[in-house]
Amino acid sequence: MGKSTQTQTEPTSPLEPEKIMQTLTDAQTAGLGSLSWLGTKWVETMSDVGAEWLGFVADRVKEDVKTQHELLHAKDIGEVQHIQAQFLQKAMDDYRDETGRIVEFCSKAMTDIQEHAKKNKDQPKT
Repeated sequence: MGKSTQTQTEPTSPLEPEKIMQTLTDAQTAGLGSLSWLGTKWVETMSDVGAEWLGFVADRVKEDVKTQHELLHAKDIGEVQHIQAQFLQKAMDDYRDETGRIVEFCSKAMTDIQEHAKKNKDQPKT
């Protein structure tokens, strides 16, 4: 008799729910213990990032309204071009700065997670 050729197919994407759950299960089995603390830090960080982003968007909308007001009151095409150039430069500066703040939030979260993992590494698993 020949061997059975039936095999289970592995998920093809690392983002499939089965693959994610298997990865977490493997990590716990390997001795990392419960990963629930990671969820708490992740939720805190995403909350901070969301609040930061909403504030940024609100500020940018204010800039849009201000620019529209200035454009409506411009006296000539040269003034319009100057207003548009200022708007674009400020938008690029604002988006650059905001990207830096978001990166800082995420970097701090990863540092906190790594420190927590190191601190709990030698504690007995239950």
